[in-house]
Amino acid sequence: MANGGGEGKAGAGYQYGPYGVVREERQWWPWLVPAVLGACVTVFAVEMYNNDCPRHGSTLGGGDAPCVAGFLRRFAFQPLRENPLLGPSSATLEKLGALDWAKVVHQHQGWRLISCIWLHAGLIHLIVNMLSLLFIGIRLEQQFGFVRIGIIYLLSGFGGSVLSALFLRNHYISVGASGALFGLLGSMLSELIMNWTIYSNKAAAIITLLFIIVINLAIGILPHADNFAHIGGFVSGFLIGFVLLARPQFGWMERNELPQTDQPPKYKTYQYVLWGVALLLLLVGYVVTLALLFKGKNGNDGCHWCRYLNCVPTSRWKCGT
Repeated sequence: MANGGGEGKAGAGYQYGPYGVVREERQWWPWLVPAVLGACVTVFAVEMYNNDCPRHGSTLGGGDAPCVAGFLRRFAFQPLRENPLLGPSSATLEKLGALDWAKVVHQHQGWRLISCIWLHAGLIHLIVNMLSLLFIGIRLEQQFGFVRIGIIYLLSGFGGSVLSALFLRNHYISVGASGALFGLLGSMLSELIMNWTIYSNKAAAIITLLFIIVINLAIGILPHADNFAHIGGFVSGFLIGFVLLARPQFGWMERNELPQTDQPPKYKTYQYVLWGVALLLLLVGYVVTLALLFKGKNGNDGCHWCRYLNCVPTSRWKCGT
């Protein structure tokens, strides 16, 4: 497997892969995922410091509701009726870089497509996302190194932000690392497909992974979840996984033990085909969605049923406008 350009090695040996195969595999020391976790926690502390609930109070009508955990002083949370996730006000999130369609398109603040990935709406939101990051990201970074996983994380988060802004427009602000996390899930699926021939227990692996993905996407159709960010991140990560996570076939790993004439190619033909198709789709997808976004187009105009991908109204709740 390629070294990934300067990524630190933690050791090598025969180990079990994620889908039951035993193979010789370099293991990378995971430091990027813990660093991302630390950065998100630090940013959340900055959010709460700037929010200063005891001073600014509730931003809703009748601002007499008490701050939650007032003993934290300026780090106290907004009243639960305003933010049930134990976090800052929407105004604070918007000030610090939340995704806002009007500001991105009309005020040329494209940096919000990246900054929103590092913000979280509340302590509960932060804990759920960071536990997911540790569960998914550590294993991937150990197997593929920080360069590739870092690229997948950032580009997937960016892709999720673009799709979210294109379809939600000025109805919401959006924050969180969910798009980037779904990108890591998508890359796990494409890695399994890309390296299909070297794995055992294929059926069990793909059924388990698809079940996790479907459940998470289904949760995204509940109110207040930004499922467009999930979908955009997942599709981005799925395509990037084909580009970055190809593994050499088994025979190539033992090439030094074989005669020169019997040495196999590093990758199979289908891997090259998937690599090319995925790279093309990825580039076209980014160019088209960004062009539509900065032209001020509404993604729902060309897809009237797409709104149900983000929220499905029922007798128990309505989807906000």
